[in-house]
Order: sequence, then structure tokens, then C-alpha cells
Amino acid sequence: MRVSLNGYLLNNPHTGSGQYATHLLEYLHGVEMAVARPAAMLGNLAKLQWEQAGWPAAARKSRAELLHAPYFALPLRRQLPAVVTIHDLIPMVLPAYRGSLLVRTYTWLQALACHSAEAILVDSEWSKRDVLRILGVPPDRVHVIYLGVEQRFSPDRSGASPLDRPYIFYIGGWDVRKNVPALLRAFGRLAPEYPDLVLAIAGEPGSGSPMFPNLRQLVAPLGDRVRFLGRVSDDEKLALYRYAELFVFPSIYEGFGLDPLEALACGCPVVCSNAASLPEITGDAALLFDPRDHGALAASMGQALSDPEPLRAKGPPQAAKFRWEGTAAQTSEVYRKVLA
Repeated sequence: MRVSLNGYLLNNPHTGSGQYATHLLEYLHGVEMAVARPAAMLGNLAKLQWEQAGWPAAARKSRAELLHAPYFALPLRRQLPAVVTIHDLIPMVLPAYRGSLLVRTYTWLQALACHSAEAILVDSEWSKRDVLRILGVPPDRVHVIYLGVEQRFSPDRSGASPLDRPYIFYIGGWDVRKNVPALLRAFGRLAPEYPDLVLAIAGEPGSGSPMFPNLRQLVAPLGDRVRFLGRVSDDEKLALYRYAELFVFPSIYEGFGLDPLEALACGCPVVCSNAASLPEITGDAALLFDPRDHGALAASMGQALSDPEPLRAKGPPQAAKFRWEGTAAQTSEVYRKVLA
């Protein structure tokens, strides 16, 4: 069995879809994977040309039997059966993400192409409901295959803490659905009760736009109680999870939620939004809150800080249910069913 994988996002491995493609290649066994990828990230029109013409040509050259797109993009016209992974349908679910006319046209094109896929893989039951409702595909063509967490994400506090003060940690992006301003406001409520505690946020925020709120303006009253860490390496992220007093994830919409799962695996107490797929992924191992209720977020953070040990104990067993080996094995089984 030879499968042509669209490796475009392997050029951007820090994205969730890039990690997904990377781990599939690492753990898929018994399948000959022919990776097709351009030399670099492309502009919008060049990316469309790659998806519609460049990748199919590479697949034919590799004599593949099956196409697999690890993100929401398939050739509209193709000669081979296809599997597509749709992590979420955010551009079709959230009005703020619909974009320009050009972006909406691209989304419509991909919806049309993916509608005819022989199999659609989704990361959660929540994403499956969205795909069935919006794309209108038959339920037997949609397969829930959860993502995984690497085994290196584990509890270990044998070294030194990465920061000089106790901290709450956040990583996961800045765009409006991530709801980071709510986290800042909730931390502002808690800060007087915990004078040594800081909020550590991975990444470097921009100056603000409709899609990316101006976080620096919001944190100004908190001064040095909020630290923007810039881009963190994989090893730095692992240490930040392990030593955090809490990991807080206030997102309004996620198709899966890899960041809180990694935090759970490290034994970090997790306070997490109850929106979209997140309760499905975190189970009873996280303290959940309504992301639109800032008071509830602050109260949940305070509750977790006052009694963290039950959450620390529940995290690793919950995370252990999600392994990349299982993701790859179930994906391979879908390949076989499609080719059969």
C-alpha cells in the first residue's frame, strides 16, 4: 500500500496540522508513505496551485494508490481515492474567521473537494458533528481518530524551574477565539491574593488588530506580573508545563486541544474552557469553566491554586488515553478500508 501524503505543512511543524503530519509519518508502520511537498511555504495562489496540480502530479509520479491530505485541502479533480483530515471547520463556523472574498472562495472550493473524499478523518466527536452538519457527508465516511501526545510529556520536577517565581502558564496562540484577554482579566482579579505569582505567556504579541487583540495594552496595569516569553523551544515548553502552578486554556473553540492535553500529561493542574471539543479531551482531569464568564474563570483558577493535587494526579492517566501510535494505527486501518 503506497499513500501520497501532502507534506506542505511539514514546512511549518509548529502548527497543530504540521505536528499531526510529522507524527503520522513517525508512527505509521506497514504503509509506504510517499511524501510530496514544495520546497518552502507558498503564497495563497501558489499554495492553491500546489494542492490542485503539484501534489496530484507528484502522487502520479510516485505511483501512489491513495491520497491523504492532513489538512482541509484536496484536489477538486483527481484520479485516485482520497482521505482528508479535517481538524476543524473554523472558517465556516466562526464569522470572524471567514476572511476576504478570496478566502471564502478557497474555503468553498475545499468544502466541495473534501465532500467527495472516500474518507474524512476528524479529531473529535465535536468536529464530526460540524462536518456532518456543514458538509452534509454520509456519516459512515467520517471517522473520529483522536490525536496523540508524545510520551516525553510526563511529570518530572527533578531539575530547576524555568522561571524565578511561581507562575501560571499559557501557550496556544493569540487570535480572538483563544480568548486570552479573559485570562488576563481573571489573573488581574487573582493577583492581589497571590503576590509572588506571575502569568507566563509563550509567544510575543503584536500591536493589535481585529483578529489579534492588543495584549500589551491589557497587561499594562499588571506590570511585571505578566511575562511574555517569546517563542519557546520544545524543551522549554516541556519544562514550563512541568513546573507551572496551573495551565489555563480559555479558548472558545477547538477541534481538539493539544496544549491542555500536553499539560495534563506533565502532571500540571489544568483549568480549561468547557467549549467545543475540550471537555471531550480533558474528561474529569481538568477544572472546566464557561469561557465567556470571566468571574467563573477567576474562581476556577483560585480553586485550582488552593487544591492542586487532585488535578495533578488525574492528568497523566487521562493523557495516556491519547497516543500517536493509536492515531497512526487507526489511520492505517482507514487506508485499508478505502482501498478495499
